[in-house]
Amino acid sequence: MKANFLFICFAALACSDVFAQSYGTRIPNGEPGSLTIVPDARSAGIGEAGVALSADANATFWNPAKLPTAEHDFGVSASYAPWLRTLVDDNWLGYASAYKKIGTKQAVAASVKYFNSQAYFASGGSMHAYDLAISGMYSRQLGKNFAMGVGLKYISSSIGSGVINANTLTPGRTVAADLSAYYHKQVVTSTSGEDFNWSLGATLSDLGGKINYGTGSEVFLPTTLRVGGGISYTATGKHRLNVIADLRKLLVPTPNGTASPGLQSSWQGVLHSFSDAPGGFKEEMQEIALAMGAEYWYNDMIALRGGYNAQNKNKGDRKFFTAGAGVKVLHNYTADFAYLFSLTEGDPIAQTFRISLGAYFGKKS
Repeated sequence: MKANFLFICFAALACSDVFAQSYGTRIPNGEPGSLTIVPDARSAGIGEAGVALSADANATFWNPAKLPTAEHDFGVSASYAPWLRTLVDDNWLGYASAYKKIGTKQAVAASVKYFNSQAYFASGGSMHAYDLAISGMYSRQLGKNFAMGVGLKYISSSIGSGVINANTLTPGRTVAADLSAYYHKQVVTSTSGEDFNWSLGATLSDLGGKINYGTGSEVFLPTTLRVGGGISYTATGKHRLNVIADLRKLLVPTPNGTASPGLQSSWQGVLHSFSDAPGGFKEEMQEIALAMGAEYWYNDMIALRGGYNAQNKNKGDRKFFTAGAGVKVLHNYTADFAYLFSLTEGDPIAQTFRISLGAYFGKKS
């Protein structure tokens, strides 16, 4: 039983968006935290930002509203990342996605995200935990420059087996919705290949009921609000620079040490998350994290990326740089790699890397 309990604690940390490097106790948290982990190598190389980045198959995670603007009619992608690799083996995240444009103004998409967690005990035993999210999405262009998307997600999550306070652990299952919006505008274009665009994006993800692991209480999902913007400039048709930035906030109650935020409904938790921090407006602003980065493409074949991501010191204090690279082969196939350099001592996500492969077909828009 002790081993089971230790594993449960470990699994919660492994799946959480906020790890043990916290400077305070008022840090919002939702489960399963793996829902918030960035799956793809392209955005992971740009500081883990991507709400307003140009559309690819991984827009299913970042902003499905972008898909009607994708270059190709059809695209698929698969990503892999070992997780907490400096601490444990056999923890990994996998993500697969696909989209199909319907005409020039609509798109449908689907994705599967799987997080695997395995713990081994000194006694020789082991225990397995997992998170699974299956999503379907629809997006439509509502104007020349504006589009919106909706998604429905099935979530199944296990934190292992055992008994806690006479309650037998069971996998938690629920459904959630995603909402997204995207605006982009081409400002300058010329016959020489020069082109300038800017974009804005917003997503509200994992909005749904609580999840119950059989412990006798329900847990908030990690409902997340992301807003972002970006600019893209192409010179002479060969050199393209994308610069983007995202802000994100977890829309779950802030622990305050006295009240019981878990007694609220999921909708109350989302609404109160904008004003329930004991420190008032200043503390609410501390719960907003920043992600930003840049991507350079040469001749639409080779990409170099870099970025920065930061949380407030009182709300997790995770700070890291990212770097990445990508190649496009035969105009249809992509391969991307990203690596994370943590600035927080002892951060368990230090040295995380991600690999993504993609394939795109159909006429280019």
